[in-house]
Amino acid sequence: MNANFAIIGGSSTCSIRFPADLPDADVTVLQENRTFTTPFGESPPFTLFSLGREQVLACRMHGWRSGVAHGRSSQQIFWVLREAGVHTIFAEGGVGSLREDLTPGDLVIPHDYIDLSLRKDVSLGDDYLLIMRDPLCPRLRVALIAGAEQVPGRKVLREAVYAVTEGRHFESRAEISIFSQWQVTVVGQSLAPEVYLAREIGACYAGVHLVVNFAEGVSGDWSHDMLHDLFYSEAQTMGQLLLRSLRTVIHSTGNCSCATLRKPSLVKKHLS
Repeated sequence: MNANFAIIGGSSTCSIRFPADLPDADVTVLQENRTFTTPFGESPPFTLFSLGREQVLACRMHGWRSGVAHGRSSQQIFWVLREAGVHTIFAEGGVGSLREDLTPGDLVIPHDYIDLSLRKDVSLGDDYLLIMRDPLCPRLRVALIAGAEQVPGRKVLREAVYAVTEGRHFESRAEISIFSQWQVTVVGQSLAPEVYLAREIGACYAGVHLVVNFAEGVSGDWSHDMLHDLFYSEAQTMGQLLLRSLRTVIHSTGNCSCATLRKPSLVKKHLS
């Protein structure tokens, strides 16, 4: 498979077949359920589709394959994206809000992150120094913001600090209290190690995230039913938002510095 663009689906589109279930005349599904053998194990299923004249790879991230750790799944996915020649990646997912005025159903396009996960050493084995300045591509973020602002009745947060936690558990009240002191806006589990692997393969990467609950201690207790309902009711909206944003990027002529923020490692390897 060859593709310049990719979409990594998260919780917000897990209830639909993306993009087959979306009404879009420019979309043609070319292949579905294609897996690949990678150095990190068998990959999750990929879909290859065309959006106009461009080919796009899509897959689901962690959580849908029993026994496969998040970090290992990320390695499999990004190995496939690198081999396919992908240089532009959109992602989506669900997050918890640390602000009372940012409520379930609102949309967030993070500009920075704090990584509190245990997955920092996950890589494809390439010997690069990764500069994490502007970790979420400014050019892609502009497209996602424009796409999100076309969704009626939603607050769209154009900048946010995303705290990445390990999961599979959610965060405690004490943890959220500390995150609030660090000016964290939202908390979730899917931005790292993807943000590192995207930089490792020299690709632009950014995401749009659906607020699905308040973090613990922010505004009363949240319910599991609300999470369930949002994941199912918002899937079409999130899928269409991604396609709309991708179409904008395909037709844009802007540039960014993402590809220049991957440098040769300064650490020399010596034979023992």
